Amino acid sequence: MSKALTSAIRASCRKPTLLPAFPRRTVTTKPAYEGHIPLNVFENAFLAVGSAVMSLADPRRGDMIAALGETTAGPALPRLRDLMLESAEGRQILKDRPRVNTHTVDMTALARLPEGTFGHAYVTWLERCGVTPDTREPVHYIADPELAYVMQRYRECHDFYHCITHLPVSVSSELALKFFEFANLGLPVAAISAAFGPLRLSWPQRRRLVTEYVPWALRCGASCRSLITVYWEKRWEQDVGEMKRELGLWDAPEAKWPKPLKEAKAAAERRAAAAPVV
Repeated sequence: MSKALTSAIRASCRKPTLLPAFPRRTVTTKPAYEGHIPLNVFENAFLAVGSAVMSLADPRRGDMIAALGETTAGPALPRLRDLMLESAEGRQILKDRPRVNTHTVDMTALARLPEGTFGHAYVTWLERCGVTPDTREPVHYIADPELAYVMQRYRECHDFYHCITHLPVSVSSELALKFFEFANLGLPVAAISAAFGPLRLSWPQRRRLVTEYVPWALRCGASCRSLITVYWEKRWEQDVGEMKRELGLWDAPEAKWPKPLKEAKAAAERRAAAAPVV
């Protein structure tokens, strides 16, 4: 992920200048986990600025958005980790370190769950939006392995937040969810996205974002339980309405979906019927 950009940043940091010499880097160059790319404070700052510029120039660059999230996380990740440690459910997540992708989650089994359960709702949401959980970037730039997992967990649970708040995948919906995530989790990347993302919207879309989605996002995100502490994979069979009441959530304002609900449900049913029951 963005190794070329990282190499360029390091090369620029090492070019001789007329400024007084800084102390030699003290950050370890030995990776702390598979895929880790150690950075010193100057490299981290360069990557943060570079990834922010690239993300604004091309919002489809998921690798740059991921790098921005990691290099700007600061004290937010230790705070989220501490929140997880305060609850039994959160502690179990940190112990198990579950991952969310099509190799770890049996989508066919979820499709066979009764309608109204969270697992069935999640598969239906994936079908309705035409997305897969396999597109999340791995964490590279966070030095502490446990905090790196917290960031990975946030990243891989993003679609659960969409599903449980009844938001599709669109620019307006993503921005609404970023406001929600900032109120709920306090990650700087959510605030950055929320601040600059509306520039991509038309005036009517921006007005609806400000008058409808943002008030919902700030109220709901600030008042509900911190979603980083929810062990979603243990709740596949839970009723969605019951889960929302437990977590203090309510639906976002109605949005335009890329596929009708009836069509998505039919696709989920076909998925359940196609695979043999083991």
